Amino acid sequence: MTGRHLLPLLLCLLPLAACPDMADQKRPDMAEPEPVLRGPTSSLPVPGTVARGERSAWDVLKDRPEMTPALLERGRERFNIYCAPCHGVAGHGSGLIVERGFPAPPSFHNDRLRDATPGHFLSVIENGFGVMYPYGDRVRPADRWAVVAYIRALQLSQHAQVSELPEPLRERLP
Repeated sequence: MTGRHLLPLLLCLLPLAACPDMADQKRPDMAEPEPVLRGPTSSLPVPGTVARGERSAWDVLKDRPEMTPALLERGRERFNIYCAPCHGVAGHGSGLIVERGFPAPPSFHNDRLRDATPGHFLSVIENGFGVMYPYGDRVRPADRWAVVAYIRALQLSQHAQVSELPEPLRERLP
């Protein structure tokens, strides 16, 4: 290419060098709180949209039900359907899948899970954890709370202190 042709080409390309790179643009970080909106910017719905499906996990956490015998019974039923095949009826991680050669899931009676928050169990039920399949589309939010309540009851049944028992039960101990 001759200098006569090169000069007009360089003059045409010169304005492109003046354009800033798009990587340098100011844009919000979706996980950072937005001072004007007072929360993460990705949590706000687009105007005019209609919500579909289940509510978010944060909404489920706000709706903690009152502990009742009916809730525990519902939790026992749901636990036996969804959880017992892997975790076992008592929650020790010795369900039917372990008998068939699959790896044992964690026991609900170890220190880590005894100290876990209800939100941890709700999240694991909804999203899965490790090799556990997510049950968010199979277990309704109210039933998730029932299962969490039943897991807590199982944990107390295996790890309760004598001083925490009601007086009538303490009298029956040897």
